[in-house]
Amino acid sequence: MAVYDLEEQEQIDELKVWWQRYGHWLTAAVLVVTLAVAAWQGWNWWQRNQAKQAGALYVVVEEAARGRDAKRTREAAGELIAKFPGTAYASMGALLSARLQMDVADTQTAKAQLSWAVEHAPDPGLRDLARIRLASLYFGEKAYDEALKQLAAEHTLPFAPRFEELKGDVLSAQGKSAEARAAYQMALNKLDELQKSAGTAQRPGPYRELLQVKLDAQHAAAPAASVAPAATAAAPAADHKGTQP
Repeated sequence: MAVYDLEEQEQIDELKVWWQRYGHWLTAAVLVVTLAVAAWQGWNWWQRNQAKQAGALYVVVEEAARGRDAKRTREAAGELIAKFPGTAYASMGALLSARLQMDVADTQTAKAQLSWAVEHAPDPGLRDLARIRLASLYFGEKAYDEALKQLAAEHTLPFAPRFEELKGDVLSAQGKSAEARAAYQMALNKLDELQKSAGTAQRPGPYRELLQVKLDAQHAAAPAASVAPAATAAAPAADHKGTQP
């Protein structure tokens, strides 16, 4: 028993020496870990609380938009953006409000809200959707360069066909048939790629038919455009021939 007590005392003495040498480091390490866990839990709580409040405010935006109250929708979306800019709800609210503002011809507000979503949306899909709508708005205003600038941005595959289609629309409006054809063909190619990735390669549907109609229209326009200058050039020659004695 005495031997056991002696060994135990030696272990206690060794532990005391170790603690004197390393105890403060161990205490600091435990404190750091404790603070890190507390901070992580606090951050998660804050994130959940932010999402909850943002979600409640987004419901206000939805209800106002459903009631076609453009003013209330704009104000609620603005509050959502100001208070919870890092949430997806803010970008969704901006998109929802912008659509209604376009319906009531408030294009300035629509452009501002869509531009904000393009810059701040946390989800790539939301950014792509905002770009498409912003480009469509510019297209409607015949601000073709601004529309093409938005459409030139990097985008995800699910939205690629629509990006290329709208690019074709803009180029067609500019009278650039060859470039428009290339854009519509790229839209079809991207649609093929998208459907292949989903396991439904080249599935027929109304959207594919629409793209094909637009592409065919550009092919039909090209010969007419090339014939027109020749016909115009021939007219003066005929007139000149008719005036000869």
